Amino acid sequence: MKPVLYLVDTGALIALFDRKDPAHPLIRHGWAPLIGRFITTGAVITEALHFLQAIPGGAEALAAFLRQGLVVIDDAFEQSRIDAAVGLMARYRDIPMDFADATLVLLAERLSTPNILTLDERGFRTFRFSGKRSFRLVLQDGSSNLP
Repeated sequence: MKPVLYLVDTGALIALFDRKDPAHPLIRHGWAPLIGRFITTGAVITEALHFLQAIPGGAEALAAFLRQGLVVIDDAFEQSRIDAAVGLMARYRDIPMDFADATLVLLAERLSTPNILTLDERGFRTFRFSGKRSFRLVLQDGSSNLP
């Protein structure tokens, strides 16, 4: 049986390392029981490091966490991926969709996985990949309906 694959968004990473974030308990308790592989993009890491820089020790904590190898980082900065992400951002400009979100949508399509750890309910309940596939917001919807 293939392990469950989870995409990881910026907000989930920030809340994991910012104890003052209102979503910190949701992330801590929602992520801990998950078994599978976790993957994100370089764009998400860039964005998370930017926001965690304002939290004392936040950027360092994320770097140490990533050093453990628990989250794989996909390269989102290849020109064809940038072009595809910009196209998605234009399509969803009313939501809006930022570059990090677009890279996760493209990654979901490439890996054929709907599972995402995110706090961006508005975006990821609206975004679609591989035509009409919707995302499964694991933290909000629970993990009981995972394959």
